Amino acid sequence: MGLAKEMRLGAKMLGLRATVRALAAAGDPVAKVLGLRALDDPYPLYEKIRERGELSRHPLGLHLTAKHSVVSSVLRDPRFRVEPAVDHVGVDWNIHPGDETRLRHPMEHSLLTMNPPRHTALRALVAPWFTPRALRDREERIEKIVDDFLDQAVYRASFDLVGDFAVRVPTKVVCDLFGIPDDRHADFSRWGSVLAGTLDGIRTLGERHAVRKALAQMTEFFDELILLRRKNPGDDVISGLVRAELDGQPLHRDDVVALAGLLFVAGYETTVNLIGGGALNLLSDPAQKQRLLDDPSTARGVVEEVLRVEPPVQFTLRFTREPLTLCGKQLPADSPVVLLLAAANRDPEVFVDPHRFDAERPNSREHLSFSAGIHFCLGAGLARMEAEIALRRLFQRIPGLHLAGPIRYKRTRNIRGMTTMPVSARMAPVT
Repeated sequence: MGLAKEMRLGAKMLGLRATVRALAAAGDPVAKVLGLRALDDPYPLYEKIRERGELSRHPLGLHLTAKHSVVSSVLRDPRFRVEPAVDHVGVDWNIHPGDETRLRHPMEHSLLTMNPPRHTALRALVAPWFTPRALRDREERIEKIVDDFLDQAVYRASFDLVGDFAVRVPTKVVCDLFGIPDDRHADFSRWGSVLAGTLDGIRTLGERHAVRKALAQMTEFFDELILLRRKNPGDDVISGLVRAELDGQPLHRDDVVALAGLLFVAGYETTVNLIGGGALNLLSDPAQKQRLLDDPSTARGVVEEVLRVEPPVQFTLRFTREPLTLCGKQLPADSPVVLLLAAANRDPEVFVDPHRFDAERPNSREHLSFSAGIHFCLGAGLARMEAEIALRRLFQRIPGLHLAGPIRYKRTRNIRGMTTMPVSARMAPVT
């Protein structure tokens, strides 16, 4: 990219930041939620948006909804479509000549931002790896992965539950799915952290260059892996995608790279936050922690309630395909609608005492954290399984686990999760 274009891009970013900052300074909850600064506690702001009605219009040109029934309906409604975020924020990751045709962003060029019929066809190619039977076949392996990492943690005086455990489990699980050796896991963790940290936008041009670097390295790695699997196929996702056909033709390299990137980043980020969020809520509530210790099978309820009360993805965006009426309001074609997933999960019309964490809540699974409709998270079952096993074994083996320092959250607005969570144990670990 030329210097002049880079300067124009920087000016555009500064102009947008100034507008959002001014609205936020005036007390506007939408500008604060969608703004450029991460929030320690966004949930009171969601309630202020809820008070504006089941569908409210904002001066930024958006409509927003916090109502569970409306969010659920829009997610399933074929009159709405998804689009790459880069088409609307005016920022892409292509900096050097050739980037646009070579680099594949896992969120911008994959299923996440595709509509039928292409979305349907590509999703069908990867779905077999995430069926209930496929997940059952991996359960024993996931248990071993979890225990191996706990073996390294249990005898330490203290450790970072996020960096030393929650990050390592899904990285290892996804790399196993791809047939990637252990010596590359650190690379994947780094790429996942960079890409997830900028999914809801970039704050500086420096971040833009960091994303480009991560994309370049990850794309190069997958290109090499694709060539290797063409010569020596195995029983892994990449080999399956290399063998796959679409419309009678081998799957294009661009699609293989984008799908692989999506499966990694989405599976990594969601599960890291699920494990961390589950541990934090249990450590903050001795009664619910004791319930898990008494009955490890209740880990499933813990995971569903974490998904409801602290969803890894806080909101998503849809666009109208055609003029339509929503909640009594006329929306022209191409109207953006922000679906506040985290607010919908705390809708008092659906969940009793919605801001309270309750692992015994009978309808917690009605949350919308994995989306709904055709874009329901393909890896939801795998994420649930990993988090359930990780939380169950964590507290079985270290029942005296407790917080040992300040918790730090990610700097992102849309992706909710911790970067560090220091912990230690009061008693000897259980084996």
